[in-house]
Amino acid sequence: MKKTIVLFLISLFMLQSCNINTEVIYHKDAASSMITDIDTREFMAEMQAMTPDSLQDEKFKDMDRFPTIWTSMYDMLKKEGKLKTENQDTIKILKKFFLKSVKEDNKPVPVGYSFKMDHITPNDYELIKNFNKNEKLPFDQNLLNIWDGKTLTINTDFFNVKNIEEVLQSKGSKEETQQMEGMMMMFFKNIGTTLKFENKIKSITGKHDWLKKVDDYSVRIEYDLKALYDKDSKFKNADKKIIIVTE
Repeated sequence: MKKTIVLFLISLFMLQSCNINTEVIYHKDAASSMITDIDTREFMAEMQAMTPDSLQDEKFKDMDRFPTIWTSMYDMLKKEGKLKTENQDTIKILKKFFLKSVKEDNKPVPVGYSFKMDHITPNDYELIKNFNKNEKLPFDQNLLNIWDGKTLTINTDFFNVKNIEEVLQSKGSKEETQQMEGMMMMFFKNIGTTLKFENKIKSITGKHDWLKKVDDYSVRIEYDLKALYDKDSKFKNADKKIIIVTE
C-alpha cells in the first residue's frame, strides 16, 4: 500500500518546467498546515503540442483520474481498493494528506496539482518523519521546524530540496541520479515557500539571503537552485538558525 502512495506522489513531481509554491501556516495552538501548488501548465502545453491527436487520450488518460476537489489520500486509496493497511498511525497520516487536480475550461488534462497537510500537530510530525524514512514524501522540510505556538525556530539546513531529490532518485535511472543537479534545473523553474503566522511577527533574529519578510504576518523563502548546487557559492547572510517570535 505504501509503495502505491509513493508511486502516486512521484507521478506528480516527475514533470518538466514546473513551478512549485508552498505555504506553511503556523497556528496559535502549535499545530501547522501546509499547502503546495504545482503549476504544470507549461509542461502540459509542451507535451500536448508534441503528441499526435490520435494518441492524446491514451497518453494523458491517467492524469484525468485525480479528483478536482480536496480528497484525502485515505479516501482515494480506499475508493480505488488500494488501502491495504490497518496500522492506525499510517491511517492517521493518510487522513491528513489531501490532494486535488486543477483544470481549466473543462479540459480533461489538469494544468496543476495541489497537495496539503491539514493541521499537523507536534505528535503528527514524529509520525511523518518515521513514515518518510522509507517512503520519501516530497513535503517541504520547513514543516519540520520547531514551532510552539509563539516562536518558530528555523533550521536553515532545511533550505534545500532534499525530499524532492530523494523522490526523483528513487524513480530515476542510475545515470540520471548521478546528474541530480541537471535534473533539478531541468524539472523545476521556480521553488518558493511562504511561512505565515496567525499572530503578528514581533521580532526576527538571524538572517539568510533567501529569506525575506513579506509583511507583518509572513516571510518568504526563494530557493536559488543554481546557488544550491554550487559549492563555491557565497552568501552574504547564511545564519544556521533564524528565530521568529510572534505576539
